[in-house]
Amino acid sequence: MEFRLIDGNEVIIKEATKEDAQHMIDFYNVVGGETDFLSFGKDEFNHEVEAYKEFLESTRLEQNSVILLAIIDDKIISIASINSSQKIRIKHVGTLGIVISEQFTGQGLGRRMMEQLIQWATSNGVTNKISLVTRADNSAAIELYEKLGFEKEGQILKDTLIDGVYYNTLVMGLLL
Repeated sequence: MEFRLIDGNEVIIKEATKEDAQHMIDFYNVVGGETDFLSFGKDEFNHEVEAYKEFLESTRLEQNSVILLAIIDDKIISIASINSSQKIRIKHVGTLGIVISEQFTGQGLGRRMMEQLIQWATSNGVTNKISLVTRADNSAAIELYEKLGFEKEGQILKDTLIDGVYYNTLVMGLLL
């Protein structure tokens, strides 16, 4: 799928493959240093390339999991995913994660990636709920999630510690 950001840049969204492993690891290690809203910091996405290739390949084979990449000029600018358990009792719930390069925030990319994931989840034949977690003070993300139909389900207190400060985590869900 292709579309244009607000600034006019053309973006391609594609499903991740094992060939993308090193670029994804590199991307995560950079964006980890751009915001404190992620569960990891700069250079903290410590994954061996071969193991990550296996993870990407196994994810591609799951009917209820997907990893999407947003790319401009062969460079990853966002990764968005729904990962789901294969256990019968909970395989209908997908956990959503999204990361956007700081320079491309505010361009409509987050909404577009989320819409793609929701559309995919609605049509995969397994998923009927999407869950996500975000820091409770991440107001811009929460506003987007609510516009897309997510509802607040609960809060985990003092779930994250950054530079000696504790932050709460908000749990949100979307029933499909």
